[in-house]
This record gives sequence, C-alpha cells and structure tokens, in this order.
Amino acid sequence: MVYTFRTQRHMRFHLYVVLAVTLMGLLFNLSLREMLVLLFVISLVLVAEMFNSAIEATVDLVQPNYHPMAKFAKDISAGAVLITTIVALVVGTLMLLGPQRWESIKINLTADSPSIPFVPRLITGGFLVLIIVIIGKGLGKRGQVLKGGLVSGHAAFGFFLATGIMFLTDQLVVAGLGLVLAAIIAQSRWEAKIHSIFELSLGAAVGVMMGLLLFGLMPK
Repeated sequence: MVYTFRTQRHMRFHLYVVLAVTLMGLLFNLSLREMLVLLFVISLVLVAEMFNSAIEATVDLVQPNYHPMAKFAKDISAGAVLITTIVALVVGTLMLLGPQRWESIKINLTADSPSIPFVPRLITGGFLVLIIVIIGKGLGKRGQVLKGGLVSGHAAFGFFLATGIMFLTDQLVVAGLGLVLAAIIAQSRWEAKIHSIFELSLGAAVGVMMGLLLFGLMPK
C-alpha cells in the first residue's frame, strides 16, 4: 500500500478522497451500517487500483515495448477501477439522498448539540488514523508498512485510544494509565530502533489530533 501510494498518482488521489468521504459521513451522521457499507465500497476502489498497478507493472516487465495486447490488458484493469469508482459514487449518493436523509441531516446540524454514537466514532477514527499513517509512510523515504516509516502507526493508534479514554472517563487515574500505556508503546518502538523520536512524535500527534477531533470537539 505504501509503495503504491508513493508511485501511483491515482492511489494518492483515492486515499485523499477516502479521508474526505469518511469525514463527510460523520458530518452527515450516517449510521454504523451505512458507514460500514460506504467503507466497504471505498475499499473496493483501493483494491482495484492496487490490482491495476500490479497488472501494469507485470505487463511492463513482460512486454516493455508497445504491443496491442499489452494495451488491452492495461485498459481492462483501468476499466475495473472505473467500474468500482462509479459503484462507490452511486452508493454514496444513494445514502445521502435516501428516504428522509436530508431532513435528518438538517435536524442534526441545526440541533443545539448534534451527536454521533461512540462506536462509529471509534471505527471511523481508527480508519482515518490508518489512512493518515499510510500516507505518512508513503511520503517518507524509508521504512516498511509494519516497521519504520515517517509516521509511527503504533504511536498513532496508542495515543488515539489514550486521548479517547481521556474524554470518555471522569477518572484521572484511568486517563493517566491510558497515556502511560501509549507512551510505553512508543518507547518500545524507539528502544527497538524501529522509529526515531521525530517519527514517534508525528505518530503521537496524529493520534492525539484525531482523538481530539472525534472525542473532544464533537458533542457526546
């Protein structure tokens, strides 16, 4: 995924769209089932784009010169990406324009304290943290998906959960333990020489900001 993000412009565009669409789903107060369906069709687009990139690389390896059949193979794989993209757009549009959807959006946005259930926040936050970590690793020049990279995924998820705990509990000890556990996760990655202090700080910042956005700034 990181290699595809680094080398394929369309993959970068798709991941940026994933971030925007997921945030819009929260804004429009989609239900958990609707969010899962939306994330599923979006994942199909990402998978199709990765298969498209793999097929293009294989064709170039086998036939580096122009050949009609090579062009045919690339066009078919690109067509698969187009189909999944159209399906994702149709599904997203139908969700937003479904029965009484706009009325519920209006009520939620004009309410004194619009709210989003906890589970959609947690799932959406974890998904957004994952996408940002992938983008961060893609922007960096070293490291792998599960080891190293510009943004520490372990620190990001650890501090995202710790920040969520801070806003979900009234007990100072519990909140402190969450931060300590997140710090231990980050410290273990530094001690194993997998991440630098800067990379761990970036990961922690991603997790804290996402936690603040979903659990702190949005009404409970």
